[in-house]
Amino acid sequence: MRISVFGLGYVGCVSAACLASMGHEVVGVDVSQVKVDLIASGRAPVVEERIGELTERVVRAGALRATPDAAEAVRATDVSLVCVGTPSAPNGSLSTLYLERVAEEIGGALKSGHTVVFRSTMLPGTCEGLLIPILESASGLRAGRDFGVAVNPEFLREGSSVRDFFEPPKTVIGESDRATGERVAALYEGIPGEVFRVPVAVAEMTKYADNAFHGLKISFANELGAVCQALGLDSHAVMDVFLADDKLNISPAYLRPGFAFGGSCLPKDLRGLVYAARRADVSVPLLSHVLPSNEAHLQRAFELVVAADSRKVGLFGLSFKPGTDDLRESPLVELAERLLGKGYDLRIYDENVTLSRLMGANRHYIEQRLPHLGDLLTTSVDDVLAHAEVCVIGSREPAVLAAVERAGTRTIIDLVRLPDAAERRATQGYVGLAW
Repeated sequence: MRISVFGLGYVGCVSAACLASMGHEVVGVDVSQVKVDLIASGRAPVVEERIGELTERVVRAGALRATPDAAEAVRATDVSLVCVGTPSAPNGSLSTLYLERVAEEIGGALKSGHTVVFRSTMLPGTCEGLLIPILESASGLRAGRDFGVAVNPEFLREGSSVRDFFEPPKTVIGESDRATGERVAALYEGIPGEVFRVPVAVAEMTKYADNAFHGLKISFANELGAVCQALGLDSHAVMDVFLADDKLNISPAYLRPGFAFGGSCLPKDLRGLVYAARRADVSVPLLSHVLPSNEAHLQRAFELVVAADSRKVGLFGLSFKPGTDDLRESPLVELAERLLGKGYDLRIYDENVTLSRLMGANRHYIEQRLPHLGDLLTTSVDDVLAHAEVCVIGSREPAVLAAVERAGTRTIIDLVRLPDAAERRATQGYVGLAW
């Protein structure tokens, strides 16, 4: 395939050389004549493992060349890959200036059948709300009909970007239409890893999700290390044990958006760890804000009920985890307590919670938090449904799912992501907590 690559920094230079080595005919485009001349002489504009010899080889073979002429590059190719920078201001706002300039240049030379692929990191909505209109205005053509547009975020780490290009964790293609997605997927034919064909805005968001989590992991390890050091422990010995757990720790566990966490362990142990750090005079801003973050998520659920503007509420689920009757520090108990405190007429159903069976610390906890639980709790899901104008779904038990199907025009506030949540999102009266 004939490809033009706009921007010859780390991402563009590596993408251009690697694609050229795969048999594509590549034209690099940059406003810097220095970078263009370096490519022309077979040298890479960046210092990076393997990029020097790879650039020299593909330039010598005639598979890669460079030019400052954007229009000529677009006319000579079938696909344009945009890899220009999107720097941020001190307040975090994103500069789209370079993206806008390149979109204007490409649009001015665009012909029917061309595909524009954005590799630059940009916030969700940037492509469809800003860049596609620029392309259409400059070209007089229509995206999805006359030309294709895709977002194809990169997952290249500086220092190992060539290796990452050929062995990516995944390939993400946000496509404006199916034919465009097929063309972009063809660029990476033979590259290992799962390919995700998703809406454009989802592709834009994936890079932010990845990098936010990477930063979170580094900060977590560093804060835990600081606490271990203050307590006289070898943090690497602790983390060796932590990393060996690929069932819960290094795994998909706990990484699906849902309701707030609770129970007898997580809140207590987080408080204990933060207390130990405070006693040792160790600042742990990340760890100390986990519980406030959890509290804010619970508050979001409460505000959704308030926004529903009805006083008759049915709460389906009460324990902190499905399949248990443990109510200790359950976020659903906390939500019920707040609703009662604000005067809501509340009824509760949880097939695993029977007041007469609660005992020990579990019973003591609920007597302190919801002393009138016996008046609120019922063993009949239909009784709660008949009472409620607003159904708060905190469980995916079969009886609850069946009740949701009979909810009619009642407002559904979904805290667990119901099995048909994707379809329900488009219906009136349904509100998902975080989806």
